[in-house]
Amino acid sequence: MTDRYLEIATSDTVKLLQERWGSRSSYCRLETGPLINNQLGPEEIAFIEAQDSFFLASVNDGGWPYIQHRGGRPGLLKVLGNNQLGFPDFKGNRQYLSFGNILKNPRVSLFLIDYPARARLKIFGQAELVEGDDLPAALRKIESDPGATPIERGIIVQVEAFHWNCPKYIVARFTADQVRSIIDPLVQRIKDLEAELARFSAKP
Repeated sequence: MTDRYLEIATSDTVKLLQERWGSRSSYCRLETGPLINNQLGPEEIAFIEAQDSFFLASVNDGGWPYIQHRGGRPGLLKVLGNNQLGFPDFKGNRQYLSFGNILKNPRVSLFLIDYPARARLKIFGQAELVEGDDLPAALRKIESDPGATPIERGIIVQVEAFHWNCPKYIVARFTADQVRSIIDPLVQRIKDLEAELARFSAKP
């Protein structure tokens, strides 16, 4: 069955290297037969909308790749339906490097990684800049989140292909909030036990 992501990613030069280094036969099997379902499913949607950051890759006029980190609250990257993703742009350093690249070449790559779960999802897509009334309501709604700043514009990505990557070599890392959610109940349990011990010790 054809893996659309690998079909896009595997150039003729890559194929030559696979042949040279002995992996071509296994990957060749993924380039024939019916296309694997390329629609985002429940697993992909849940994973995407749980992330609080992702990386966006684009290419400039000179052919140089540019990778930008996007971060915020979980749900920053929205699944809009019809295999579309969207995310807002907040006021930043005003370089507009990714925007300039996308206006010239809409092809982008997104890289999402969940360190605690040791899982990563790679996405190819066609990106479009949206402003004003064209900004989807799902993105505009993010402005109502506590502490959110005004959204200046957004990017819509039409997903062309996605691929779950091997978890090997992903080092598990945890945010302060994730650690706190594990530690706080234990700290409270210790306090409760100390209070209970103090009551027993105070009895004659």
